[in-house]
Amino acid sequence: QYKGNEGPFIGRAVEWLAKQARADGAITGDGTPTYNTALAIMALHAADKVKYKALIEGGQKFLVKFQSDEDHNYKKTDKFYGGIGYGGDERPDLSNLQYALEALKKTDYDPNSDVWAKADVFISRCQNRSESNDQKWAGNDGGFVYAPEQSMAGGTASYGSMTFAGLKSLMFTNAKKDDPRVKAAWEWVRKNYDFDKHPGMGTTAYFYYLQTAAAALEAFGEKYVPDAKGRKHTWTKDLVVKLMAQQVEDGSWINKNPKYWEGNPVLATARAVTSLNHALRAANIK
Repeated sequence: QYKGNEGPFIGRAVEWLAKQARADGAITGDGTPTYNTALAIMALHAADKVKYKALIEGGQKFLVKFQSDEDHNYKKTDKFYGGIGYGGDERPDLSNLQYALEALKKTDYDPNSDVWAKADVFISRCQNRSESNDQKWAGNDGGFVYAPEQSMAGGTASYGSMTFAGLKSLMFTNAKKDDPRVKAAWEWVRKNYDFDKHPGMGTTAYFYYLQTAAAALEAFGEKYVPDAKGRKHTWTKDLVVKLMAQQVEDGSWINKNPKYWEGNPVLATARAVTSLNHALRAANIK
């Protein structure tokens, strides 16, 4: 892992990133401040957590500020309670929340904060598991959706990236592997194990799916994923082989399905490289 003082190829990028910090703590351009701030504080923490301590703490406060809780007139009975959205008045979703939780966890945010318990409420309400989801729409396949009663795969159908987002978020809120919600999510992953496509979404947001899957599997800490037939898959190898086969001659990656900006090789490549890093760390390859 490179540090900010190892040369201008890292240092200049980190300094540019630090200059994007706003007075409200966000580190972002014009759009998606929650996503951007979460990614930015993880990068600054990895580069030099001492030098950028103030910016990291500002970013943490920005993320927590937008949690849907009593400070925003939400009650625990409200279906969006505990979630985090785009950093404004927009409704929360599991995609924004999973990045915010990952950033808070990896930048050493207060483990005793109530942000984790509040997030856990929202996470449960995104899972198709009626035993732990108090919303009437919930099914029972164990997978996750984008937001309570909303799925990008249609209706309330579980799909790949959000199920991995749910699994990862449960790990970051300190759920144990024997937690029934975790076991149900893992069973969905086993039944739908696939790196050739995005389960439930086909080619849409494919690199986002791989990045989320890799982060979740690293956090989950299992070397193998037994598929529906009981065959053990070394997920790190499968993921690396799949990504390397898709790399373009100039070193980039791109999704021919351009939805959600994955037709942009800069974004697709960043997601691919991040996925590889998760897999290599999980496999203890440096």
